[in-house]
Amino acid sequence: MLLPLVAWYIIFKYVPMYGVIIAFKDYSIMSGIGGSDWANPWYKHFKMFFDSPYFAQLLTNTLLISCYKLVFTMAPSIILAILLNECRNVFLKRWVQTLSYMPHFLSWVIVYGIALAFFSETNGLVNRWIGDLGHNTIPFLSSPDWFRSLLVGTDVWKDLGWGAIIYLAAIAGIDPSLYEAAMMDGAGRLRRIWNITLPGIANVIALLLILRLGHVMDAGFEQIYIFYNVRVYSVGDIIDTWVYRTGLEQLNFSLAAAVGLFKSVIGMVLVLSANKLAKRWGGSIW
Repeated sequence: MLLPLVAWYIIFKYVPMYGVIIAFKDYSIMSGIGGSDWANPWYKHFKMFFDSPYFAQLLTNTLLISCYKLVFTMAPSIILAILLNECRNVFLKRWVQTLSYMPHFLSWVIVYGIALAFFSETNGLVNRWIGDLGHNTIPFLSSPDWFRSLLVGTDVWKDLGWGAIIYLAAIAGIDPSLYEAAMMDGAGRLRRIWNITLPGIANVIALLLILRLGHVMDAGFEQIYIFYNVRVYSVGDIIDTWVYRTGLEQLNFSLAAAVGLFKSVIGMVLVLSANKLAKRWGGSIW
């Protein structure tokens, strides 16, 4: 039963790692991976990326957007899971849970269409309200001051309910006798949440945090590529979007591979560091 899964990982995860060597070659489609010449010097494409005048801006945007998403998406999911767990109205609980995780299944193209309907400067619903109140409209989608907030807000809305499901499952695994003992000792609802619920899901929180740190250099390419435009490059252009424009659209696959390898190394270092720190609280993966 395990063999198909192992075969899938070998074929689609480990075998493609051979292609990483094009990061150290002047790759040509006609020559192929083996026939392409080695880059001189070997770090040529890494240097091209690091020497880019946009490197500092790209790295800053990537880290800031990732950190914002990391902070503002985990906490609401935990809070929603606790609220749903404490809700005694079964119908309301199921209704809220269903509505909250449905956006997870929408593509970012559809989410952008919804955002456009609400935040468009010309005929968006929010700007109509602002205009009716006598204020100037706000270019949410094309303003550097609002773009990151819009990215984080739509990401929170899309994955709020889906993340809450994981924490609800963790809460369900807590021994009910702990709550009963706390109630007999006179502990209120907030005290039970603080002393039982949160410590009971601490390992799951640490696990998800470690896993998400491994993708901190991604920042959500699909979402940003659909949402951004030239006006917000200064705050929204990340490493992946720059690689797509500079590397893939210009067929510079070696540059794209070099940046991908750089991101993978950073992600690995972050995961190992976070796992080492999490061991102190018993929430490590290995």
